[in-house]
Amino acid sequence: MHEVDQAVACFAKGFNCSQAVLSACGSKFGLDQDTALKVAGAFGGGMARMGETCGAVTGAFMVIGLKHSKIKQGDDAAREKTYEVVEEFVSRFKSRNSSIVCRDLLGCDLSKPGGLQTAKEKELFTTICPKFVKDATEIIGELL
Repeated sequence: MHEVDQAVACFAKGFNCSQAVLSACGSKFGLDQDTALKVAGAFGGGMARMGETCGAVTGAFMVIGLKHSKIKQGDDAAREKTYEVVEEFVSRFKSRNSSIVCRDLLGCDLSKPGGLQTAKEKELFTTICPKFVKDATEIIGELL
């Protein structure tokens, strides 16, 4: 199954957006599914439902890190490459969705009283969020 389909299917099974992206794309870089699900578990809903950076975006950042991050002292070129790819990812994601901030993307703030209930009532997790998972995974595929 293609990574985009895997990510969307993972999200549809009830995993968060960050888990969906990291678990679908991380295996290319040696990350097993269980570890991906654990690592990304706190990043859904814009960082533990705080409405900050979209979980699909943070999941993508983690995948970029798996591919390019600095792992040796003095390898500053790797850090620069990581940041360069992250910046390009953000540019592409924003061109599709106008923001990387969860509360802006959803049009409601999950961190505020009633925000989660509003998102559920408007079915945002089944109608809008899958697009963000799909977009993030597609962009990762294009960049890496």
